[in-house]
Amino acid sequence: MNDDIHQWTASRLVDEVADRRVSATEVAQTMCDRIGKLEPLLNAFADFDADVPLAAAREIDARLAAGEMLPLAGVPFTLKDNLWLGGRPATFGSKLFADFVAPRDSWCVARLRQLGAVPLGVTNCSEFACKGVTATLLHGETKNPWDLQRTPGGSSGGAVAAVASGIGPIALATDAGGSVRRPAAHTGLVGMKPTLGRVPNPWGFDDPNHLLSVIGQIGRNVDDVAFMLDALTAWEPADTLSCPAFAEPDVMASLKEPLRPLRIGWSPQLGCDLAVDADVMATLEAAIETLRRAGWQIERADPVWPPEAREYPLIALQQAGLAQRYGEAWRKTPEQIDADIGQQIELGFAISGARVMELMKLREEFHASFTRFVAQYDAMLCPVSPVEAWSLGSLGPAEIGGLPAGPRGHAAFTPIFNYAGVPALSLPCGTGRNGLPVGLQIAGPRFADALVLQLGWHAEQALGVGPFSPLMAS
Repeated sequence: MNDDIHQWTASRLVDEVADRRVSATEVAQTMCDRIGKLEPLLNAFADFDADVPLAAAREIDARLAAGEMLPLAGVPFTLKDNLWLGGRPATFGSKLFADFVAPRDSWCVARLRQLGAVPLGVTNCSEFACKGVTATLLHGETKNPWDLQRTPGGSSGGAVAAVASGIGPIALATDAGGSVRRPAAHTGLVGMKPTLGRVPNPWGFDDPNHLLSVIGQIGRNVDDVAFMLDALTAWEPADTLSCPAFAEPDVMASLKEPLRPLRIGWSPQLGCDLAVDADVMATLEAAIETLRRAGWQIERADPVWPPEAREYPLIALQQAGLAQRYGEAWRKTPEQIDADIGQQIELGFAISGARVMELMKLREEFHASFTRFVAQYDAMLCPVSPVEAWSLGSLGPAEIGGLPAGPRGHAAFTPIFNYAGVPALSLPCGTGRNGLPVGLQIAGPRFADALVLQLGWHAEQALGVGPFSPLMAS
């Protein structure tokens, strides 16, 4: 009897299932049992039917018995509600899609299944993946496994709630402004935002953040996240953002190689004078000192961004995208849409075409700013979120660093890397005054995903793997 299967890494699960010491069906049944136990506490899932993972797991066992080699044999995973699991409900967190059934798997889902992974179910996200908490009119509010009175963040709150409580070691999600990295930071997980276009996403919902959003990877350690990203790396001509640079995976080959001498910039306020809670900053500074003692060459350094950097300026592109895609539905049936999303749609209606083009030009300037920074430094370290997870029922904390916080203050450190199109990783680095996780962000040049994850792996060796949540330990 393997009572701790839910704590196994993806890598261990592959070894155990491939060597037939445990079956994929036994693993899937363990996960289904945990969902039955924990879902009433977490509200992590938008769709779950035990027959789906159990049938998929039996198929994996049959493929293994037939002699097939499966790199992800029996690894259970979840997918966010803005991705598709063919034949199952897919709602984008919205009443507008309450009756929609996915006609096919999303590309990333199909790839993981082809390699032997088992889909557990579809996890909650905020409506249209456009809020920093995971609470919807259709599915309710998702809880943080570290403290059920707090949010896991968003928009990938269901994904991190599942992984952090031992429901699958990995999760598929999306990140258009930090929707993978911030929830990962708030739940003690590793969250990766790869280079724009590295993981194909050629079909699915019409994303209002198409030019900023990526398919992200969530896990409990860097090794699993890197393994997952390599499995998903591909050139897919059907995706307009994909390119031949992504034809070959390159992460695992160098992940655990000794680090070459690197010059790393530490930017505690991201060059924008952003507010950070004192206990979060103390945790981050302690992590930086630990890395220095481990031999890292880390210098205090800030990028020089465009003047608008502090204002989360490209949120207006999201608002315009929401207005274009869902504005008519908001005007006709406002009761079907979250009022916070409705406010974004109204703001989007007021954005002119000329302003949209100004913002597209500004996006290029963010990329140029970061390119200048990485001409001097190999990578950047900065906070993921300036606060620990906050109480349910609020879009964000009332204060950050002792100052009044706007609705996006908690999210200020992540979207710049979406604007620049570069890889960025959230790594657990300790806890704050409330005993809740804090995340360190590692960002690197475009296409340098392997370097970012290599830095993450070496940092993890120095800082330790993030601790289990109380629910994970149960």
